[in-house]
Parts: sequence; C-alpha cells; structure tokens
Amino acid sequence: MVKRLSLEERIEVQRLHKAGHSRNQIALALSRDWMTVELALRPTPQTKERLWDPSAARLSLAEREEIRVGIARDESFSAIAEGIGRAVSTVSREVKANGGRARYQAARAHTRAARCARRPKAPKLATLPELRDQVEVWLRETWSPQQIARRLRQEYPSDPMMWVSHETIYQSLFVQGRGELKRELTRCLRSGRARRHHRGHGGAKGRPDVIPDMVMIADRPAEVADRAVPGHWEGDLLIGQNKGSVVGTLVERSTRYVLLLHLPKGKNAQGVAEAMAEAIARLPAKLARSVTWDQGREMAKHKDFTIATGIPVYFCDPHSPWQRGSNENTNGLLRQFLPKGADLSVFSRADLDEIERKLNGRPRETLGWLKPCEKLAELIAVTP
Repeated sequence: MVKRLSLEERIEVQRLHKAGHSRNQIALALSRDWMTVELALRPTPQTKERLWDPSAARLSLAEREEIRVGIARDESFSAIAEGIGRAVSTVSREVKANGGRARYQAARAHTRAARCARRPKAPKLATLPELRDQVEVWLRETWSPQQIARRLRQEYPSDPMMWVSHETIYQSLFVQGRGELKRELTRCLRSGRARRHHRGHGGAKGRPDVIPDMVMIADRPAEVADRAVPGHWEGDLLIGQNKGSVVGTLVERSTRYVLLLHLPKGKNAQGVAEAMAEAIARLPAKLARSVTWDQGREMAKHKDFTIATGIPVYFCDPHSPWQRGSNENTNGLLRQFLPKGADLSVFSRADLDEIERKLNGRPRETLGWLKPCEKLAELIAVTP
C-alpha cells in the first residue's frame, strides 16, 4: 500500500510546482510516483487551506509545529520564540488565538490562518446584521463613522464581532458594490464639502462702546481656563438667511454640552438676555457659573441677565473667536442641522430640543468618546 503524502510533503509539492518543476521532477525529488504528485496538485477546497504556503512574514506550518512541540515541553513563549526566530508577541498571539496552551494544534492553527488570509473577504457589515443595524441607528443620529467605531468598542468591550473601523463604514457608504449600508445614510454624514473654503469675517461686530460696563476675558477666573470646574459657558449666535434669523448657542466648556436659544425676534438684545436666562434656569446652580461671549450688540442687556441670574458675563477681545474655541467648534457641528443660508426662523423650540438631544448624545473624541450628556452627569456626581 502506497503511503499517503504528509501535509509537509503536500506543501513541498506545491512549492516545487510554483517554482516551475515538472510533475516527474517533483515525483523524483520526493521519491513518489507521478500520479501521487498529480493528486497533490489537485487539492479539494478543504485541503487548499491546509496546503497554504505563506510568505516569510507569516508563520509557516513548520514553525507552528515547533510551537506545538515547545508547548508540549512546557517551554515559555520566550524560549519558543527564540527557537523559531520570531517575536515573543507573535508566538503569544498565535497561541491565544488558537485555543491557548491547552488546546493548541499546529494543523488547525495553520488552516485557520489560511482562511483568515483569503481575499476578498466578505465585508463585516454584510455578514453581521446586528452590527449593521447598530451602525445604521447611530448614523441616523448623525454620529460620524469615527464616533461609531470608538463607541462600539466602549459598549461591547468583550465582543470583537461588534467592532468595526470607521474606514469600513465609509467604504460601505461610498464604494460601488459594497452597499452594506443604505445609500441614503450618506445624507447623515457631516458637511460633505470637497474642499475647504476661506472663512472670512462675516460682518462687523458690535464695538465695545455700544456695550456698557463690559468685563473682559482677562478678568475671568483662572478656573475657567483649565476646564476642571464645570458650569462655565461660551455663547454665540448662528446667523440664518439674509441675517434675518438667528439661533443662540451656549456650550459648557468642560463637557461640550449644548443649549440652543430659540430667538424668534432675531438679535434683539432683550430677547437674547431672556432666552439665556430661561436656558440657564434649566440647570443646577453648580452648572451655571459664568458665560463668555463676543462683543456683539445682542449682549447690550448683559447686566439685566446678570441681575436676573447672578451669573457674570465676560467678553472676548475684538475679532478673537479662538477665545471661545469650544463654541466655535460646536457651531460648526450645528451647521449640519442649521445650514448656512437657511431660514432659521422655521425651527421651532421642539426642533431645537431634538437637535440638542442629538448633539449631546453623540460621543466626542475630546471627551474620550463619552457623550456630552454622560460627561455632564459624571461631573454633576462629583462636583460639590
């Protein structure tokens, strides 16, 4: 009875064939007959993975056998790695991914590695409905692909099958033939601009002499600058169509939590002061310590606001929007919902509440991928 080729011999047959040797030459080199070599060159789909001959960058079957022998001898990963000339981390990951020291088998590990290396692979979002559904839910909540990718790792820390990279999400939305996600979800992404535009000054701001009794940002308490103490807010206006409609914005510096001011009467200073007071009244006292604003005419009634609420207002230097960096960044995010040139007067208080909910419920990189609402709750719990 003719002895069957071992797995190592089958791999050698494949290697010699790829090198250009004929079947007769291979048979002679292995002391086998021609038909045995022929059968080895026509493997079934199941044996193709076992016959996989990887590049030098990957572990070979022989190296995996050495790992198995080292485990049987109860050698450390360091000793095994030194014996096969690989990094300790390579050996450690290999064993961990294939059942650990108690269950490691070289042939099974080699087959698994071959299967994982196959291209093209089925896209993850196409094969995992639960993951795809969760991604779609958050896209509809206007989360960015990066926010989704980071948040998945936080909510499913022990389930890698529920992890996906932001690049995979983008490819699923944009690449032809990879429509695992509904194409209409592209409208839920951010600005979509193909290039950046120069952001010049949109118009003259109010001069200091039209706002009496201003307290400048230089006199603001030091605790505001380091963001350690919550309750310090930055404010501004989003301007709509023909500068005839506005929405006010307040952003908490520590948590990036957003409050939107409904201003149906436009930039009327009295209306702005009343809307600010109404928004601040919704907060616990320890979350309302100060407000920083530009030198716009809409703040002419800042003293009335301070008298009504006890909250001081500090003013930025002229033409210095970076002194309200959190607010400027948030206003950019809000343009996804309140586009430039749109008539902002059509947005009701209920509409603004929904926008608040979406933005405050979206994870932020600057918060370690926490949501502003989560960060706010965390600070409320620890702030005296």
